[in-house]
Amino acid sequence: MSALPASVPVVPSAVPARMRSVVHERFGVDPESVLATGQRDVPVPGKGEVLVRVAAASVDRGTWHVMAGLPYPVRLAGFGLRRPRYANPGRSLAGTVVAVGAGVSDFRLGDPVFGTGASALAEYAVARAGRLARMPAGLDPVQAAAVPVSGLTALQAVRDHARIQAGERVLVLGASGGVGVFAVQLAKAAGATVTAVCSGAKAGAVLALGADRVLDYAVDEIGEDGRYDVILDIAGNRPLRMLRRALAPDGRLVLVGGETDGRLLGGTDRQLRAQLANLVTRQRLGTFLASENAADLAELAKLLEAGTLTAPVSHVLPLERAAEAVRVLLDGRAVGKVVVAVR
Repeated sequence: MSALPASVPVVPSAVPARMRSVVHERFGVDPESVLATGQRDVPVPGKGEVLVRVAAASVDRGTWHVMAGLPYPVRLAGFGLRRPRYANPGRSLAGTVVAVGAGVSDFRLGDPVFGTGASALAEYAVARAGRLARMPAGLDPVQAAAVPVSGLTALQAVRDHARIQAGERVLVLGASGGVGVFAVQLAKAAGATVTAVCSGAKAGAVLALGADRVLDYAVDEIGEDGRYDVILDIAGNRPLRMLRRALAPDGRLVLVGGETDGRLLGGTDRQLRAQLANLVTRQRLGTFLASENAADLAELAKLLEAGTLTAPVSHVLPLERAAEAVRVLLDGRAVGKVVVAVR
């Protein structure tokens, strides 16, 4: 047994002292060179935290950014300056509560949960209670683990920042990615007409999610079929001027991430230029950082239980192949989410 404080109610013999975990000891751009599988101590939940026995965890572009330590502002955000602060870069998880720290009243031992935690690519992970919700009924842990970071980002982009309304024309770039597959569904649920942009090979899968039309990013120009009320550019690198030409005169553009090779800004320079352009245009151009919170996780759970939202998973790999999971993501082979099955 691990040496947990007496105030933490742990079922006897339920939590071992050591566990299997992905280990991340230095920054690097290639997952095969910096992610390994090893043994480490089971973490202890502190005040306001719970310990989760992880059943599955998913990877996303943020996983790579934390793993690589790029762009450099990622390090300043608390993920380590010279070396990684956390044991591994995993965050999204699904599993079972096995220990509860002081001050936690929302969860009990045995509760199935999903949300975000620290170093989630492991058999056990600590998570703040305010960043967890009960696992949606009818979902298995692999599907539930696919939702937290990407689902929260899509929900907040569609609902809070784009404020998509019924009847509006919406363009989603990066529609086959982890955030994009949720954004397409949420925009349709809001009553919008959705044009999705992805590779031609993934068009069928995106149409199946509810998109009204799919454009092949390698062939089609995004502005040729008219102007859009809302554009969601998810981890894209289209020039800001091109996006603005495709946007209605009073339309809204939401930049969700940005992907370039820049070590200093990594594509976020578009966000900065968008904020400046807001001063001289009727168009509303913006960006945001997603908030990890229990209320929005609970909202996603309701949508999943109702069948309004699904959690597309294209690849499931075991913990020992976590580096490969990140590689699948980087190579653009996934439609939706890549999940690491821990148990």
